[in-house]
Amino acid sequence: MPADLYARYQAAHTAYRTHRATCTTCTDTSRCPTGQRLFESFTALQDAYLNRQRQDRR
Repeated sequence: MPADLYARYQAAHTAYRTHRATCTTCTDTSRCPTGQRLFESFTALQDAYLNRQRQDRR
């Protein structure tokens, strides 16, 4: 499961970076609706992955 979560988190980051590279609306502080959705997906998966890592270290 952690490997799958890591892969999903990395894929979400790639999707956001790809969108950000081509979107003329998104900035570092403001995002278009698609950019916002991709960023939120990335951050949620990143949080889940990091929380899992913290739990595994205990």
